[in-house]
Amino acid sequence: MGAKKKVKNLENGALYQEGGDISSGKRSVPKKEAREHKQQLERLKETQPEFYKYLEEVDKELLDFHDEGIEDDAETDADDAIEDEDDLDDEDIDQRRSGAKEKEKPAGGAITMDMVDSWCNAIQENGKIAPVRCLLRVFRTACHYGDDGDGDSSAKLTVMSSDVFNRIMLFTLSKMDGILRNLMKLPSYGGKKEKILDIKNSKQWKTYNHLVKSYLGNSLHVLNQMTDAQMISFTLRRLKYSSLFLGAFPTLLRKYVKVALHFWGTGSGDLPVVAFLFLRDLCIRLGSDCLDECLKGLYKAYVMNCQFVNASKLQHIHFLRNCVIEFLRVDLPTAYQHAFVFIRQLAMILREALDMRTKEAFRKVYEWKYINCLELWTGAICEYGSEPDFKPLAYPLTQIISGVVRLVPTARYFPLRLRCARMLNRIAAATNTFIPISMLLLDMLEMKELHMPPTGGVGKAVDLRTILKVSKPALKTRSFQEACVFSVIEELTEHLAQWSYSVAFFELSFIPAVRLRSFCKSTKVERFRKEMRELIRQIEANSEFTNEKRTTISFLPNDPAVTSFLEDEKKSGASPLTKHVATLRQRAQQRNDSLMESSVIVGAESSVFEKKLAESDEENDGAGDDGAAVFSSSWLPGKESRDKPPKEDKKKKNKKKSKNRPEEALDEDIVEDLVLSSDEEEEPMDDSTADGEIVKTQKGNPKRKNKRKPAKNASSKNAQESKKRKQSH
Repeated sequence: MGAKKKVKNLENGALYQEGGDISSGKRSVPKKEAREHKQQLERLKETQPEFYKYLEEVDKELLDFHDEGIEDDAETDADDAIEDEDDLDDEDIDQRRSGAKEKEKPAGGAITMDMVDSWCNAIQENGKIAPVRCLLRVFRTACHYGDDGDGDSSAKLTVMSSDVFNRIMLFTLSKMDGILRNLMKLPSYGGKKEKILDIKNSKQWKTYNHLVKSYLGNSLHVLNQMTDAQMISFTLRRLKYSSLFLGAFPTLLRKYVKVALHFWGTGSGDLPVVAFLFLRDLCIRLGSDCLDECLKGLYKAYVMNCQFVNASKLQHIHFLRNCVIEFLRVDLPTAYQHAFVFIRQLAMILREALDMRTKEAFRKVYEWKYINCLELWTGAICEYGSEPDFKPLAYPLTQIISGVVRLVPTARYFPLRLRCARMLNRIAAATNTFIPISMLLLDMLEMKELHMPPTGGVGKAVDLRTILKVSKPALKTRSFQEACVFSVIEELTEHLAQWSYSVAFFELSFIPAVRLRSFCKSTKVERFRKEMRELIRQIEANSEFTNEKRTTISFLPNDPAVTSFLEDEKKSGASPLTKHVATLRQRAQQRNDSLMESSVIVGAESSVFEKKLAESDEENDGAGDDGAAVFSSSWLPGKESRDKPPKEDKKKKNKKKSKNRPEEALDEDIVEDLVLSSDEEEEPMDDSTADGEIVKTQKGNPKRKNKRKPAKNASSKNAQESKKRKQSH
């Protein structure tokens, strides 16, 4: 009873009028009409007591007219007051408005913790509609707190402390979904689009739909105002349970999709995962209403985030790629239609480059944005290659990748060619289809840059995963030659290991073995010879392994029984090449780990996609403890986030990053700097600038060292180093 009295008192003098977004959908009953209706009900009780009892049993809410709060002027709609003013004189109107303003002034105009607690207790104990409306009004005030239009005359209570704000936000976000579902007589969790369409014609929806719209609209507004990642994550996590209601409001649905896509592409910490789960749950429940928009938005956000790649951004791009591939699983037939369109766009860009043969056309293909799109669809084919909806996309994608490899066959694009060969290997393994990758890799070994002595010295370590084009000085370094040769050997071994159990392995590996022997004779680097001889030895051993089994079979090569050839050995991994490729993978992993310190990488935690996805899915519905920790700060809308560092700290961090940034960042592949490598375009470089020695003056302008004396020293040093290498070889 105490909670009821508090609610009633608040309705009499501490609430603003119903209007705007919150009251839209239901018009309040004027005071005069309400009294007449109440008198009619009292007369009905005296004249027809049996019918009155029947109404009490069937529809008690119809007789419980007082719960709607019509006896108070505070619950009267502002529009009704304006309509009543049409029958009054100007003086009466002025007197009436002045008196209404005096009545509207609350004692202090502040929302206290006692008020909020009384509403929350009344909702939990009685489940009445009046405290729900009160709570949604103050929730709207909390969401719009600090806005430019905060001085709205229709809002009586506009002042609150941070504790009150936290209490309102936490209770509303945690409990309002269950309250609205009870009012609409929906299941406590889940539901599909058909369910919300069924109840749109019901009495409950017509009565309470404005409450749903108020809750979703104000939550969207506060999402746009928040800057703290934890607050946004908690709010999205709670709104995910109310995603079913968005099917009834297409405008709000589009806005929520847009906001979630923004958080997915630009968020930090757990926010991208939470935003992705929100979008996925939205599409599962509402289907085609938002699936097309989400697929296009995810692809566009992915493209925008992968225009440039470096060691610190690599894992975040992998995370975004895994998200897009996982999202395609929601509806594979629809995803196929979008994938076909996007792959066709890539093919048109490549065809334009082949026809135009200009630097600008080549630049559109040989850039990170294009290559990362190929990586995305390669991952999709590898994931869903066995599905009949996606398998037809493997052939056009293979043709595009093969065309990219041969577009500009120069040594400066070694990293790009290796990346494309790796994609072709993955497609072949996923679809169990033979792709002639060995010729692409063996052509790389015959380029003259790998047979020339490394006049550029040892050079810096080259991470082929983070570059597409190598600088001209780096081509002449020993580290680049080693990285290229070892990467070619690894990819060639991967390709041959895929078919190490094929009945035609001897014929398939004959030409690669011949060309590898030719490379061994032509190269003068003992390390390369050693690696090639080991690979040739493994190829010969694998040929003997398959030929022994071939002598015992009697079926023809086109016989379906070929699929069972060495089936048991394949399951156990008994072929020599399978064992050899395992050791090469370990060596490649060690080399990659040495090039990139995983503990320092930004976004390393967010790259673990499946772990984060599982953790987010396992979160229970009652996230009260999490919410209390998130909303325990002094943050209010319209103010700066608690985690926003001061400007001075940002400057210090930027200085530290610039100092700790490796020198490899200077040689990063930039799309705008793409220039075809040819001897005619190369500028003449004397010995003094061959090693790229640049010093900075006191003013900060780069100037080269003295030309003549350092040139002699440099040339003499290079001659001595070349003599030592010849002696060692």
